[in-house]
Amino acid sequence: MQKSKRWTVADSIDLYGLGRWGYPYFAIDSDGFLCVKPAGDDRTVRIADVIKEAESKGLKTPIVIRFQDLLRQRVEKLNQAFRNSIAEEAYSGSYQGVFPIKVNQLREVIEEIQEAGKPFQYGLECGSKPELIIALAMHEDSEALLVCNGYKDDDYIRLALYGRKIGKRVFIIAEQLSEVRSIIRISQELNVEPLVGFRSKLYAQGEGKWALSTGDNAKFGLTTTEMLEACSLLKAAKLTNSLQLLHFHIGSQVPNIITLKNAVIEATRYYCQLKKLGFPMGFIDVGGGLGIDYDGSQSNWESSINYTLEEYARDVVFNIKQICDASEVLCPNIVSESGRAITAPHSILVTQVIDRISKRDSVLKVPKHDIKDPVVRDLYEMLNGRVRYGRLEKLHDALQKKNEAYSLFNHGYLDLKGRAQVESLFWQICQKLDQTAKTGYQPEELVALKRLLADQYICNFSVFQSLLDHWALDQLFPIAPLTRLEERPSVNAILVDITCDSDGKVSKFIDLEDEKEYLPLHPLKKSEPYYLGFFLIGAYQDIMGDNHNLFGRVNEAHVFLEDDEDDGFYIEDTIRGDRVKDVLEGVQFKSEMLCRQMKKQIDKATKQDLVKPREGVRFMEMYEQGMQKKTYMDISPPQKKKTARKRV
Repeated sequence: MQKSKRWTVADSIDLYGLGRWGYPYFAIDSDGFLCVKPAGDDRTVRIADVIKEAESKGLKTPIVIRFQDLLRQRVEKLNQAFRNSIAEEAYSGSYQGVFPIKVNQLREVIEEIQEAGKPFQYGLECGSKPELIIALAMHEDSEALLVCNGYKDDDYIRLALYGRKIGKRVFIIAEQLSEVRSIIRISQELNVEPLVGFRSKLYAQGEGKWALSTGDNAKFGLTTTEMLEACSLLKAAKLTNSLQLLHFHIGSQVPNIITLKNAVIEATRYYCQLKKLGFPMGFIDVGGGLGIDYDGSQSNWESSINYTLEEYARDVVFNIKQICDASEVLCPNIVSESGRAITAPHSILVTQVIDRISKRDSVLKVPKHDIKDPVVRDLYEMLNGRVRYGRLEKLHDALQKKNEAYSLFNHGYLDLKGRAQVESLFWQICQKLDQTAKTGYQPEELVALKRLLADQYICNFSVFQSLLDHWALDQLFPIAPLTRLEERPSVNAILVDITCDSDGKVSKFIDLEDEKEYLPLHPLKKSEPYYLGFFLIGAYQDIMGDNHNLFGRVNEAHVFLEDDEDDGFYIEDTIRGDRVKDVLEGVQFKSEMLCRQMKKQIDKATKQDLVKPREGVRFMEMYEQGMQKKTYMDISPPQKKKTARKRV
């Protein structure tokens, strides 16, 4: 980018990829504020306005902002895509999706999805007993499906069958032969005819981070031999009519549409064969896998997808119909368990940058007359251009001199001042080399200078609590500042959290071609807070985060569009994040016990005249009050300087 060119909002849209990963839900207005379009139309909400409204309710950052209208829009879009494809292909079956609770178990999320799904008989999927407890209570539409996945003990199966007994369309998916035997035994005990599905262990290979969800070593599913044995067990128990569904799962966040097509074709062959064996069938569950384009590249890279939601629906419908027609089998009703594609876009984590670590801050001016050591003098000559080398050669020589200086220091031949001079000169050389970079091909070592020189922006959040997939799986999430987007970002930065763990950082960022190792941001100003938004985090991150360093759950605000409000929205509900007391009790420390022990020690210190009585009381009050505070840093708003009044 040419420095002489005036920076515009369009440049920020291109830099942060909003026109790619963000379409049609995220945009930047003419004043440089990042906005959300929850319904995918012209109505916009400034995220900065939501932060201000949340703060008026006592909720500071870090905060998760949920746009509930966006959830509704995603449910409607998925169902409409399948309806349109079914109509286009003259498909004889219907579509009935289910939402997998594991993706986001928050009650408000499930309620909003169910409300939006009512016109489509949109159901629920569970994978454990706790999730089944939720699903049985929340599932109210007798026409909607309730799909039970995961490993199952007798209690799980019994609960599911009781749900069947009270009129719910509960499908128990058999993951292994032992479950088939348990389903037969318990259904006979309860005198209820179960609805059964078989999960097939496909040969088709997955792709992306979750590729091992399929294949011979997959964790779930019946092999072909096991499936035939399961068929025999059902027939022997006179439960032939119970088997009505064929299920498969090719993995989460499948980047390549070809992978999905191959899996659908293979699974439909299974379905047709089961139908020909005399089972009524009627449903094929294509599982999850519908991905999100996190980096906006529209590629089969693991953080992207090379297809749209509409293309996904068309390919599922077309391939099932093609195989069924060729096999002269009636087309089944289609079930999908899309969770990430529904929930990921609706949730944004907002954190404030509270400080920075910069190599530029530690640079000293090194006068020539103050140099005593030859190694320092050599670096001084390199910096001031008296040594005429190419950029790469100069970098190599500077590295060699720095290493030589460290060796001299370790052996006692270079003092502390000399080492400081070496470090200052080295970083000045690196900055100069970076500033004189030319367009076109650059050697890798010179390209790496930008990463080496990048500032560290300290952000008030925990990667382990709020962005676990980035730490555990290298999942990329779009990140962008929420304001000042009409300004040119002039600082390359990586993000570090406030945990005392070196892994608590974000140093990989989305890029159109690959990934970046730094993020262009704006210089910090003392006069105003600088907020960053982490986008597309609504799937899995909320529930999978851990309490590393005892940083608990963050605050939440649930936002709805409202045309009658001046700023176009209102916060319907808030959830306050964990207090120190809450996380301590989670690791078996009762606040009363800790306060009792602390008071004993303060009383002892008072008797020994280590502190005065009033100081001891103040300390104890501070300790007790600390229990009620949030686990994250309490950042006070910037104080504006007061101008002194002139005397009259």
